[in-house]
Amino acid sequence: MVRQFWPGWKGPIKEGDSGWNNTTRYIENKGRNCVLRIYETHRDREKIEFEHEILARLQEIPLSFQVPFPVRTPEGDSIIRMEDGSGRFACLFEYIEGVRPQHEGFVAAHSFGQAAAELVEALKTVNTDLAPSYRPYYELHQSYPICDYETVRKFCEHPPEAFREQHDAILVLGEAYDKICDRLEDLRNLPHQLVHGDLNPSNLLVYEDHPEEIAALLDFEFCTRDVRAMEPAVVISDLLGYGDKRENIRQFCEGFGKRLRLKTEEIANIPSLIRLRKVDVFLHFLSRYLKGTDGPAVLKSQVESLAAELEELKRDEIWIREILREHLLDRLGLD
Repeated sequence: MVRQFWPGWKGPIKEGDSGWNNTTRYIENKGRNCVLRIYETHRDREKIEFEHEILARLQEIPLSFQVPFPVRTPEGDSIIRMEDGSGRFACLFEYIEGVRPQHEGFVAAHSFGQAAAELVEALKTVNTDLAPSYRPYYELHQSYPICDYETVRKFCEHPPEAFREQHDAILVLGEAYDKICDRLEDLRNLPHQLVHGDLNPSNLLVYEDHPEEIAALLDFEFCTRDVRAMEPAVVISDLLGYGDKRENIRQFCEGFGKRLRLKTEEIANIPSLIRLRKVDVFLHFLSRYLKGTDGPAVLKSQVESLAAELEELKRDEIWIREILREHLLDRLGLD
């Protein structure tokens, strides 16, 4: 498979950090390092083509950080189909120097905010004839057809025996799901543009010698046209699970606001967008469970953590709104 990109390749393959959706391997060839990515959860070439199109357009824009750069085969293709009969696709990316930030003692929140705003500004200028393959977050029902409203309500009200101990947590998720379903049309009317869609500390690299500075933003697989304010909402949603969350969120918003400010209606809806992100994650893992991709243990873990985060959000919402208004609100646009 690697030799389809490098016919004369001879070198080691090392395992790397892999997420829920992809398998990662590190490849070396005569001093040149690359990252091999195998897409595990879909067999849709058009999704990858859109991702690579966006990455190619971003290469044309001067950015203060790096983004993945796909390697092409001698025939000019950046996507290959694996030959194991699985139908999976694989791609090779140029290796980017940097390290994953530490979960404990995360110190890159301010730089992350600046980079996220810079990316939002860059994506706003990107034009492509290709249509996004992924739906916006607020199209929950279309994104997870196996999780229609009746199926989700039945699971939440009468969970399978394996989830008896998680029933209280599942009820919390069911309540959040109902509230978000009532807000979807309102969220649809917020300003839209291309967004990364999955910005979080696991999808960035920092400099090893300067862990407070962002070196790269990664994983553009879920890039689509969506609500602009979803970008900071996704980051804040994840930072709520970090130590010293209030300071990290303040630092992120301060960095973001130095480059880009949002409209009043966007600021007002960010807490709802955070809930939408958490409900989306719940439906993602519920779909995997219903399809048999994961056993009950994976969904149990997600249910417990997501419910706890939603309960925390209720307690934290007042100070989150204060930080948002202070650092992200475009006061010049106010009447």
